[in-house]
Amino acid sequence: MLTTIALAAVTKAGPPLESALTIYNDGFALVREQRMIDLAGGPQDVLVEDVAQMIEANSVSVTSLSAPGSFTVLEQNYQYDLINPIAILNKSVGQPIRFHRHLANGTKETIYGTLISAPFAMVADANGSMGQTYNGMVVRTDNGGILLNPTGEIEVLKLPEGLISKPSLLWVLDGKAGSNRIEFRYLTQGFSWKCDYVMTLDNQGKVGGLKGWVTLTNNSGTSYQNAKLSFLAGEVNRYIEQRGFGGGGGAMPAMNAAAKMEDMAAQEIGEYHLYKMSRPVSVANKAIKQVSLMEHEGIKVRTKLIADLGPFYSNPRQEGRIGSGPIKPQAFITFKNEEANGLGIAMPKGTFKVFQADKDGDVQLMGEDFIQHTPRNEELNINIGKSFDVVVESKVVDFRWLNGNPDTGSVITIEFEARNRKKEATELIVMDRKFGDFTVTSEEAMARPDSNTLQWVLKLQPDEVKKVRYTVTTRW
Repeated sequence: MLTTIALAAVTKAGPPLESALTIYNDGFALVREQRMIDLAGGPQDVLVEDVAQMIEANSVSVTSLSAPGSFTVLEQNYQYDLINPIAILNKSVGQPIRFHRHLANGTKETIYGTLISAPFAMVADANGSMGQTYNGMVVRTDNGGILLNPTGEIEVLKLPEGLISKPSLLWVLDGKAGSNRIEFRYLTQGFSWKCDYVMTLDNQGKVGGLKGWVTLTNNSGTSYQNAKLSFLAGEVNRYIEQRGFGGGGGAMPAMNAAAKMEDMAAQEIGEYHLYKMSRPVSVANKAIKQVSLMEHEGIKVRTKLIADLGPFYSNPRQEGRIGSGPIKPQAFITFKNEEANGLGIAMPKGTFKVFQADKDGDVQLMGEDFIQHTPRNEELNINIGKSFDVVVESKVVDFRWLNGNPDTGSVITIEFEARNRKKEATELIVMDRKFGDFTVTSEEAMARPDSNTLQWVLKLQPDEVKKVRYTVTTRW
């Protein structure tokens, strides 16, 4: 057990010479650090301070860079019993204490005794004049009395052994005497990253620029100075178990200033994509930092309007003339992620905001969506909201049982009306979804993207109103 007395006899590793972080989508990171240690011959304790408080202790490995094979690791301990009032009192059970109790007349009474049960919580007095209430604490006084949940101030006579001021690794190494430059690595919880994309369109909504940012959050319990920073995008499989790491949490992270705009170097690694910063970055504990991922211009986009009738007529047994009411089509900004369109890059999942310049050149928010991991040469469809000027209304105009028998099937005729109130022509995609054994006849050209989906692509002129009627025959 590491104690405050024994620390002087322990060899301490030096501060980090180099640090590198690979941060994953799923809330963890791989930490690699290089440090110097001066070893004496034979078995010895080596202390490494300032490791992550949320380290996965079973993931630690260490090697010598300057003298490979010069030592072996006999034991490894993760010390995270940090100094705090509750920890001190927990380790002071059975020890003499002094308790200063505030009396109603404004004076203090000092009580000498022995701590026989540590508190599980400390609650400050509402007006701050009476000290703290130690819930769960029991003190046996020197005159034979028992204090339960006392309010006041407690004083321990010595600092208990076994407490440390910062999370640390303690190794027992056996090796040759000499100075070693070591590298050790470990996994830690408490890290996360996500992408935030911002696309700004011209006032015609046809061409835009795209900026991508990585938003990094560090709640691991330690800071990293001038670290090489990498982000791995992809779904990494990990075995779920109760992992061995110390407690984290604490205050909300602070927002750090954004790093200078520059593209990250990207590379494929296995089934994933890795993004590396070109320069070292300092990552403070309990902080949020933004770093640039990409910046591209001249991206051609188009607006796609989709009205989905599916939810209203999914039941082939529905009988009667039931109207759906007006449907506002969903509006999508669509573009191809390819080199010919100024992109052709792997895009990690994240939020995607779309802005557009108005006629005066002022930029306005058009909408926001979330994209999944998207490889190059794939199309992206960003849902920005609902169309204001295009309306679709549908209704059942006829219903009958197939061959007059409810046990054989149904024949439903549906009509939808599409109205374009824009001052320019627009394209509208109308979709319906059917299930089971069915056939369809339609007055208007219709596509079947899959076995359950019906799709019409309508070219609507300004103020044009178009009606489409189709009949669905379902057998069961």
